[in-house]
Amino acid sequence: MLGSVKSGDGERLLFFETSGDPKGHPVFLLHGTPGSRVGPRPRTSVLYKLGIRLISYDRPGYGESQRLKGRAVRHAAADVAAIADQLNLGPFSVLGRSGGGPHALACAALLPDRVASAAVLVSIAPPDADGLDWFEGMAPSNVIAYKAARAALRDGSEECLEELKANLASNADAIRDKPESLLGLLTPEMPPADKAVVGHGGIRGLLLANYETSVVRSSFGWLDDVLSFRRDWGFEPGKIVEVPLLLWHGEHDTFSPVGHFRWLAERIPSATAVLKPGAAHFAALPAVPEILAWLRDRARERFGAAV
Repeated sequence: MLGSVKSGDGERLLFFETSGDPKGHPVFLLHGTPGSRVGPRPRTSVLYKLGIRLISYDRPGYGESQRLKGRAVRHAAADVAAIADQLNLGPFSVLGRSGGGPHALACAALLPDRVASAAVLVSIAPPDADGLDWFEGMAPSNVIAYKAARAALRDGSEECLEELKANLASNADAIRDKPESLLGLLTPEMPPADKAVVGHGGIRGLLLANYETSVVRSSFGWLDDVLSFRRDWGFEPGKIVEVPLLLWHGEHDTFSPVGHFRWLAERIPSATAVLKPGAAHFAALPAVPEILAWLRDRARERFGAAV
C-alpha cells in the first residue's frame, strides 16, 4: 500500500509503503544510500510467516518525498514518528541498512518510548567519532564523496560542494538511463563476498529497482545523505540505553569499514554486536529475515505480545 503524510516539521510530503502482515509487528525498513521505499525486502510470504508489517519510506529528496535542504540525521526520527502517527501505530521497530543505519540510530536515541527494538546493519559511525580513523579501509568512491562533503561543511568550500553535486547528479543521470550503471561503478571496489551477493539475479533486480526509484526526480536525496553523514548527527549513539539494538556487520566491508562497527559496539550500552566472518557489505540483504525475527522477539520482551 502506498501512502503519503506531512513530514515531522509539517512542511513536506513523505511517501511510504506498507507490506506484509497488516496485523503483524510494525517495522520501519530504512533504506541505504542511494535508496528508496522500494528497496530490497523479503517477499510478502516471508513477512507473513514472520508476523511482520513492514513500512518503508523515501527519505526527503529521494523518490517522491520532498527535499529538506540542510537535512540532518536526527530529522529521520520526526519523519518516522509522523508516519507512525498516520498509521496509528503503537510501539514499532526500526531496521536501517547502510545509509539507513545512522537514521535507525536516530530513532532509537530520540524515540526511546516508541521504538521497541532497533537493528543497524553495516552502518558508518558519526563524523566526530573519537579515536576512529574514519576513512581507513573505505572504498575510494566513498572516500572521495565524504571528503568533499567534509571540505564543503567544515571549510565552506563551494568548489567541493559543487563538485560533489555534479558527481552525484551525473551518477543519477546514468542510473535513469541504465539502472545497472551504479553497480557497474561499485563492482571494482567490492570484495568477492559482495560480488557473489549482487550477482544473484533476485537481489540484483531489487537493487536496480531501488536505485532507479531513488533518483526518479532528482539527486538531492543522495546529496543530502552524504552531507548529513558528515555534519553533526544531532544525537549521541552512546545515549541509546533503553532500546535493545542489534549491530550487524560483515568483516570484509569496504563501504562501511569494520572500524565503524567496532566504534559503535563499544559505545552503545544496549547493543548486541554481531560480526559475520567472511561477509561484506551486501551480505546484510539476505540477513534481513533473521534480523526481523530478532526485532519482533525483542519488541515482545519489552512490550508484550500485543506488539
